[in-house]
Amino acid sequence: MAKERHSDANGLGDIAGAVISASRKGPPPVHLWNPAYCGEIDMRIGPDGTWFYQGTPIGRPSLVKLFASILKREGEKYYLVTPMEKCGIAVDDAPFMAVELQIDDGATGRQLCFRTNVDEWVACGPDHPLRFEPDAATGGLKPYLHVRRDLWAKMTRAVFYDLVDLGEAREVGGTLMFGVASAGKFYAMARADSLEDITR
Repeated sequence: MAKERHSDANGLGDIAGAVISASRKGPPPVHLWNPAYCGEIDMRIGPDGTWFYQGTPIGRPSLVKLFASILKREGEKYYLVTPMEKCGIAVDDAPFMAVELQIDDGATGRQLCFRTNVDEWVACGPDHPLRFEPDAATGGLKPYLHVRRDLWAKMTRAVFYDLVDLGEAREVGGTLMFGVASAGKFYAMARADSLEDITR
């Protein structure tokens, strides 16, 4: 069955205008909006975090940030949500990229802070955990950071290498694991005896 298409003849202007109007007093309260589904819009987020509209990269960072602020995930589907409509979009991997890592060594211990490609800083911890998945293409790992409401950021290779440099070995469930700690929690990447496989 063909997907229902959203009528987007007016381009992105209507969506952007609705979001700007609804978010004048702060971040858009996407979790409170439950409008009717209006079909698929020809928008895609590529594996490197680039946003495309009708096959063309969206070149305005401010517009990308605006759309990122109204992104919602339900199951395995992604939507742009305004108070009036919900439009499906395609996401190749993760909707965000983690492009910078900063280390905060405070009085309560180390916390890892990541900047996303839409200039949002996320402090890794219980509410924003890390996860590591096997990369079938390379045999290595794909690292992700939870941003909000089941939306994740995939790390660039450079940021992942920075993370590996901070790694340490700890025993987890009787097995020596290699991983990183942030905000008092240890995030295991792989067995300590398989370090050569991590950054393939």
